Amino acid sequence: MAIEIITKDDLEAFRKNLLLDIRLLLSEKQQDNKEWLRCADVRKMLKISTGTVQNLRISGKLKSQKVGGIHYYKLTDVENMISGKIK
Repeated sequence: MAIEIITKDDLEAFRKNLLLDIRLLLSEKQQDNKEWLRCADVRKMLKISTGTVQNLRISGKLKSQKVGGIHYYKLTDVENMISGKIK
C-alpha cells in the first residue's frame, strides 16, 4: 500500500484549480441566452412591477405563453419593448 503525503501547497493548488473550474462553469451558464423569460426576469429587464407586467400582458402589448400556470415571455419581445419598437 503506497502512501502519498498531501502538502498545504498541494491543497492550495487544488483549491485554485477548483475555483477556476467553477468560475468557468458559471460564466458559461450566464452566457446562455434564454429564449423564454419568466415574469421576474421581465421585471428586472424592464425595471417594472409585477402588476405592470400583468397589465402589459392583458393589454396585448407583451404576449406570453402559459405553461402549467406560469406565463413565459419571449426574450425578443422584451428586447423590442426596451428598444422602443413595441409601445
